[in-house]
Amino acid sequence: MPHSAGPAVRECSAEDGPNAASVLAAAFQDDPVMRFIVPDPKVRRARMPRMFALLFDGDLSRGACFMTRDGQAVTLWQAPGRAGLSWPDKIRALPAWSRATGTALLRALAYSDASDANRPAEPHWYLHVAGCAPSAQGRGLGRAVVRAGLERADRDGVPACLETSNPANLGFYGSLGFAVTHEWRVRGRLLSWSMLRPARPSGA
Repeated sequence: MPHSAGPAVRECSAEDGPNAASVLAAAFQDDPVMRFIVPDPKVRRARMPRMFALLFDGDLSRGACFMTRDGQAVTLWQAPGRAGLSWPDKIRALPAWSRATGTALLRALAYSDASDANRPAEPHWYLHVAGCAPSAQGRGLGRAVVRAGLERADRDGVPACLETSNPANLGFYGSLGFAVTHEWRVRGRLLSWSMLRPARPSGA
């Protein structure tokens, strides 16, 4: 059943990883964060599927991942108390991330650390990644998969948060109830905005 009115959405399983990684890699090819981490577009195109496969696997185990029935839009969420990695977890994940990012590893870690430092202290669902295949944009698919996670946050009675480095995303997330809390930079260069959406009563 759909999570809300609009395109049908389902919760992902491990078998959805390859498709989710492919969709997200295409959606984020020109994203400011990805350009910061992997500046060379050819290298970025080659490395991103593996990077998003790692993100999918991690978030599936620590939260929830949602996908439209047609597989064209995906969101990766981290549950309250599960956002970010402890240092032991980061050390265990380092070999896989080193293989995935190559010489971009230090920039990836810099962004990850800055993201962790700019999340709210209160329990929350964290929208880690949201993307739609470029060929399927404009059909409401991205909005549907974001709403699926927001419904989970509302059931838990906690806010949802995210960050974006793409100013074009601010209006989209604002229309879903998020508001900018503050802005910050990574290494004094990459500008990002943190956004928060309070929990809403069921059905609101």
